[in-house]
Parts: sequence; C-alpha cells; structure tokens
Amino acid sequence: MSLIEKIVNQKLNRMTKEELLKLAKKHQISITDQQAEQVVQQIRGKNINIFNSTERTQLIKKIAKITSPEVARKVNKLFQEALG
Repeated sequence: MSLIEKIVNQKLNRMTKEELLKLAKKHQISITDQQAEQVVQQIRGKNINIFNSTERTQLIKKIAKITSPEVARKVNKLFQEALG
C-alpha cells in the first residue's frame, strides 16, 4: 500500500460527523445530522481500505441502509472518481 493510500484510508477511518457533513454539502449529497453520525459510527476505527473493492462495496451497502440507495450511488461515484 502506498503512502497516499495509507493517508487517504487514515483520513476516512478518522472522519468526524462535521467533516462528513461538510464533504456532503460540497458534493451536493443530502444527508441529515443523524445519518452522518450513523455513517461515521460505521467507519471510525474499522480500518476500512477504500482501495479494496470488497471493503468499499461493503461500506457503500452500509451507507445505503443508513441513508438511501441514491446517496450511496453518489458516494460510490465520488469514491470511483477519487480512486480512478
């Protein structure tokens, strides 16, 4: 795993609700405070490797359950743009 991948994964795994809400607003993804808190609880401390397609897919499925399939699609698109 490259240094950049480690930094990105570390940032993701330490994300706060406020950071998530700020990113969502920046990318025009509509989520509530409660949804952001639930997503952060699913991510924080889990050491998710966003560059691993299996782990990324599992995370997207969790996000879809918490928010909606539409929000999960938008988040997945952002991940793919960032990774691709």
